[in-house]
Amino acid sequence: MTRFFRPRQLVPVLSVATLPLLFAACSGNYPNSTFQHTTEFNRDLTSLWNQMMWWGLAVFVIVETLLVYVIVRFRRRPDSPEPRHVHGNALMEISWTVAPALILAIIAVPTVRSIWKYQTPAPNGSLQIEVIGHQWWWEFKYPEHGITTANEIYLPVGRTVNFTLRSADVIHSFWIPGLGGKRDAVSNQVNHLWYTPDSVGVTGWIGSCNEYCGASHANMRFRVFTVAPADFDSWANHQKAKAVYPPPAPDTVAVRQVAAAPAPAPAAIAEGYVFPAAQRPAHVVPATPIPAGNTFTEGLTGDPQRGLAIYSRSACIGCHKIDGNPMSIGIIGPNLTHIASRATIAGGLFPNDTRHMQLWIKNARKMKPGVTMNSLGKGEFDPILKMTVTVGGLTDQEIADIAAYLQMLK
Repeated sequence: MTRFFRPRQLVPVLSVATLPLLFAACSGNYPNSTFQHTTEFNRDLTSLWNQMMWWGLAVFVIVETLLVYVIVRFRRRPDSPEPRHVHGNALMEISWTVAPALILAIIAVPTVRSIWKYQTPAPNGSLQIEVIGHQWWWEFKYPEHGITTANEIYLPVGRTVNFTLRSADVIHSFWIPGLGGKRDAVSNQVNHLWYTPDSVGVTGWIGSCNEYCGASHANMRFRVFTVAPADFDSWANHQKAKAVYPPPAPDTVAVRQVAAAPAPAPAAIAEGYVFPAAQRPAHVVPATPIPAGNTFTEGLTGDPQRGLAIYSRSACIGCHKIDGNPMSIGIIGPNLTHIASRATIAGGLFPNDTRHMQLWIKNARKMKPGVTMNSLGKGEFDPILKMTVTVGGLTDQEIADIAAYLQMLK
């Protein structure tokens, strides 16, 4: 028995088919979208994308129009004769072969041009930043300024930046969607990526790893701040200085010179430029919940002087470096020089404040699965070593003291 469909029977099917189009049309504010005009890289990418979308739309409309015509024109009807069988049509076969080839050629020209443009070396005078991907955090070096930092990048507006990318372990992928393209960081070669930040609007961005690299791949993030050149210079000059606590007392000659000259702004002397917390866009402020089971004794007040002494004899110094602390010369973990000036900790996962710092020191592996840093809190269970920390573990008071010391390293 032959069943015939009436047009009204297609209404439910068409209604379901249009839902994806309706959802796709929803608009909103996406500050971390790659389709923004913040660098020449993103502008070229957006232009290329738009060209491909228009050509793809044209092909879609033509093909679907022909398909609907054929479905309607040659649909089965009651008592209709069998359609005439046609074998081969040279003109049609040539047409549907040549037309896509021409479209692909037209698309290939701007695509290849863009690829060649960004495969060439960065312009002379570019700011050099060495990017090293680790499981699961990012290390950034500014060789021009002698700075090594972690999980946070400052970029001067208007100056081309050249990233040299490599990995310390597995393959990672470096991407700041709001500024430019994605490029892999590989252990046995150096890749390059360059563009010029020229944004005068949103100045805070989120970067991430976009190549699966292990248990905390999704937690491997970093923050990027595009700032005025003068602010960048202030930040860089301070970051390359040693982080000493307590601050050294000025000598007598320096005191006389300062007394004879107009006093500079105290804030500039103390910290240098740091992107103001109140001006950070909401999307760059981490809101990761603290994992269940992580606790810390309430009401403890840390002593930074005591924390310096505890830190300098603890296991911390075997992994971390602090320029200004001669005992802290490790290279396994992030460089902690001026760590208090950074917006986040734990690979951009948590805000950089005393509470999160204390919890992180106590049991980093509960806070972020798979990290290299051992659980340090006395009585804490280490989920990787499968054992409870006893000998050499830190009490909550000792952790509070260390956190207080680190929070002074601005």
